[in-house]
Amino acid sequence: MPDKLNVLLTFALDDDLVEQIRAVDPRIEAQVLGQHARRLFRGELKYPSELEAQTARQELEDAMRDAEVLFGFWGNLLVEMYPDPQVLREKAPNLRWIQLTSAGVDRAARSGLVGSEFKITNASGVHATPIGEYVLCVMLMFCKGGATFVRAQEQRTWTRFMSRELYGKTVGIVGYGHIGEGVAKLAKAFGCRIIATRRSVTEPSSTDLVDELLPSSGLPRLLSESDFVVLAVPLTNETRHMIDEAALHSMKPSAVLINIARGAVVDTDALIRALKDGTIAGAGLDVFEQEPLPAESELWSLENVTMSPHISGGTEIYNQRAVAIFCENLRRYLASEPLMNLVDAERGY
Repeated sequence: MPDKLNVLLTFALDDDLVEQIRAVDPRIEAQVLGQHARRLFRGELKYPSELEAQTARQELEDAMRDAEVLFGFWGNLLVEMYPDPQVLREKAPNLRWIQLTSAGVDRAARSGLVGSEFKITNASGVHATPIGEYVLCVMLMFCKGGATFVRAQEQRTWTRFMSRELYGKTVGIVGYGHIGEGVAKLAKAFGCRIIATRRSVTEPSSTDLVDELLPSSGLPRLLSESDFVVLAVPLTNETRHMIDEAALHSMKPSAVLINIARGAVVDTDALIRALKDGTIAGAGLDVFEQEPLPAESELWSLENVTMSPHISGGTEIYNQRAVAIFCENLRRYLASEPLMNLVDAERGY
């Protein structure tokens, strides 16, 4: 057993969360970077990625020399610094394990880390509640005409219209993992029929929450039957542009597409055409192929689109949830037990 475990936190965390990490085992020596970010944002709620971006490159590189475990977002900054695992190995000779604060691993995959000698674990499960609530918010906005009455208020016009009920609608969930289950739980409470696809399913089945759970090959059927199609799959080679022209044309003209996965799961140009010509009724988008979304994108001006700047997974207790996952994995790591959420290189998540 090691006498000490050097753990590097690549972004500023509140003191109580740092102490929670240290309390897992007396052998843990935790170093926290980017403390100036706490002064910069003065207590504002920020994502780990935003805090990590404030960490100076030299500070990070110096600290990585002794680290065995890294806890961070591993976003664009680190991918730029270490474009391949060999460069990282040279800079961090003792590094064995990287715990991500995100559920998606596409950024780490681009750097070659997924499938390398390093153990990579993600924060799968941290987003189920906030994203589930976000999806229900978007569905209700479309059913109740939220965008219409917000615009009417801004224009000071008394415009009455007939809204629709969410009750009885079919919600199709593409990718039935933690987030998909969170969506299903809330949609079921509103009286919706739930149909979902899951990669690991081989035969159609049902659960308490899902009326029909289908293998991935059931996607065409899900698209054709759903009033709301919710994308909750990881971005992999298999899922890139999964929703293309053909997929959009297989949806109901009255259907709404909701993407809380990754922007590249959808062919943006095909989506814009489908929204403009009435192939589908609308879209709720939190993620985009290019972020931030360029000002010249037609998506900004489409009245049948509801957009947000990649915030659906955010919550005031995001860091607490991510730290809870990390602490359990720290305990397992020190006990030589299998880690939770270990990324599978073959699957890509």
